Amino acid sequence: MGGGPRPTNLTMRGSVRAMTQVGSGTSVFTATPVLGIWRMMNTPDDVLALMDAGAEGVVAGVQDAGATFLAPIFDELTAVVCMSGTPSSHIGIVSREYQVPCIMATEFPTGLPAEGAVVEVDCSEDVGVVRVSA
Repeated sequence: MGGGPRPTNLTMRGSVRAMTQVGSGTSVFTATPVLGIWRMMNTPDDVLALMDAGAEGVVAGVQDAGATFLAPIFDELTAVVCMSGTPSSHIGIVSREYQVPCIMATEFPTGLPAEGAVVEVDCSEDVGVVRVSA
């Protein structure tokens, strides 16, 4: 769990915690693993709320690969996890431009991470992986 090209201020207190894989998909580009706080972004209102609070340290989960409503906060995000699309989808293209680690067509067999959970997004291989703190 090293720092990535987009380090965050998120730290985990105490000893290193075990991480459990909960999802996987296609990495948009190769990036070192990053840690962040999971937030589902379902509507522009979710983005507006983050604009006020700040999006640093946030891993944004989105359903639609064509979603454009993340644009105002994209450069602040730690990572993006999309449940649809391919690396050539809109979100994939923008993530490469901003160098924000991104996983596309992500499947979560046991369900999405809980809102506010500490997650690791690992795009170090072609198959991107989402892990949660155990």
